Amino acid sequence: MDNPKPVADLRTRRGFLGAVTGSIAAPLIVPASALGRGGATPPSDRITFGVIGCGTRGPFESPFYVPIDECQIVAVCDVQRSRREDFKEKLSKLYAERKPSGTYGGIRPYEDFRDLLAQKDIDAVYIATPDHWHVPMTILAQKAGKHCHTEKPLGVSIEMDLAALRAVRKYRKSFLYGAERRSYLPARHAVELVLNGRIGKVKEVVVTCPFSRSGGSATPELPVPEGWNYDLWLGPAPHAPFCADRVRKGNIFEIRDYSLGMIANWGGHPLDQVQLWADHSDLTVPVTYEGVGKIAQGGLFNCATEWNLRCTYENGLVLRYVDNKTYQTLSDVPQLTLGPDRPINNVALWVGTEGWVASAYERVFTQPGSLLTSEIGPNEIHLPKHPQHEERIPPGLNVWDGPVAAHALGWIEDLKIQKSTKAEVKTVDPIESAFRSDLISQLSDICIRMGRKIRWDPKKETIVNDEAAKKMMSVPMREPWASVVRKLG
Repeated sequence: MDNPKPVADLRTRRGFLGAVTGSIAAPLIVPASALGRGGATPPSDRITFGVIGCGTRGPFESPFYVPIDECQIVAVCDVQRSRREDFKEKLSKLYAERKPSGTYGGIRPYEDFRDLLAQKDIDAVYIATPDHWHVPMTILAQKAGKHCHTEKPLGVSIEMDLAALRAVRKYRKSFLYGAERRSYLPARHAVELVLNGRIGKVKEVVVTCPFSRSGGSATPELPVPEGWNYDLWLGPAPHAPFCADRVRKGNIFEIRDYSLGMIANWGGHPLDQVQLWADHSDLTVPVTYEGVGKIAQGGLFNCATEWNLRCTYENGLVLRYVDNKTYQTLSDVPQLTLGPDRPINNVALWVGTEGWVASAYERVFTQPGSLLTSEIGPNEIHLPKHPQHEERIPPGLNVWDGPVAAHALGWIEDLKIQKSTKAEVKTVDPIESAFRSDLISQLSDICIRMGRKIRWDPKKETIVNDEAAKKMMSVPMREPWASVVRKLG
């Protein structure tokens, strides 16, 4: 396949995409009227939120809920005192800016998320913790009657993923997966192009994402800092001594006790895009996984540092899943860039008989380039519109902020409908789709670690004909969290 010619990026009708930056900027502070904050919604009718996790993602995404008049954040939770207090102050300032008095004191801080879940005045939670906590917290939140916006990836084992699926089905509270590209109009248009045959018949799907690092040291052991509930930070993960590399920002995504690594964390974005397409194409997930990969050795970090896998659906279609280093060595895929020395590192690529579509985090690419402006006709396949009121999304948000704002607004619209009608409402990224997209990461990781082909039975929801691989569907968990998961697993 030839390298693509430069094509203009796809922009939304409302200026969703601003200049692409090399890093995630702080959330844009939007005027009070932009998302409806103006006192129109009585306080008793607002959906109340608690934010669990005040490290990185929680403080980035939560402020996008602040301007939405129909909801209000009333509580924050983190095992580190300084983080929860700092985030409480940040949110209080944002709310104060929207009040005539210029003050706001309505946010309560919690150390233990169970205390937050026990509050009767909280309707929903945003779970933005390290990966190993996503499923236990989702289960307990659903059981407590709270709607959940749970960050991706879903869990750190297939056992956890299955438990989350069953919990949401059992307790029937709203669930939104934190893969915000589902609320990004250019990415949705890309999937619709494929669904409507603009590239002909799909011959192959290719997914790439950044790789995990090697390194890290479990020594020296250090005393736990004051104001840090380290045992609760570890939670379901095996006990491990406190050390600098274990808790340093970003390192938690390189340690298998807490994460599958980038194969699931960053990989969750393009895999979720593929799953959005698969959900509308009568496909579930690939059923066989084979190929090669490497796991970090010799240090504290122990996730996949490279992989080149063939994941095959029941109908024979192949999804090639590779890390971005490997992707750049392939001669039969387009080498996509944002400019000189700026290769695309995260992409879902559909290759068809008449062209291709590539949905990267930063933008969409197509061949031929004219597909970018191809309209989807009224009688063609359309993804469910989300959110319903796109005009309420502030104009000018960049590629990082726009989808987050849309994801937040769309979910609030879902919750408003569910609250008023008492009917269960499927979100733009429901638990079934979250389970399937994360399952591809889980099975890919097991394939790499086993070093051989494995097969998934979607009806029995298990790995078949390989008892050793099947045992890897579970990971060690401490009590009481193991019982929380396994009662639904």
